[in-house]
Amino acid sequence: MSKEYYKKKIIDLRAAIAREKEEKKRDNERYARYIKSATSPSSKASWRKSKVDAAASHDRDIERYKREIESAKASLARLRK
Repeated sequence: MSKEYYKKKIIDLRAAIAREKEEKKRDNERYARYIKSATSPSSKASWRKSKVDAAASHDRDIERYKREIESAKASLARLRK
């Protein structure tokens, strides 16, 4: 692969991280509204669990993107040698 390919991939992955962080923020706000408006304790607990699960999913995706960036950087460094 070419240097340009890896450079573009790194830029795209950084944009994906930014998008994922925004999605996480929106999800947290949405779940906070659901928790606040829930009437029964069991539904509040259920929404809290969903909020934690969604945040963990976003965190996993962000970490995956970070690993892909490191991999692309390593490939780019090998090409430069």
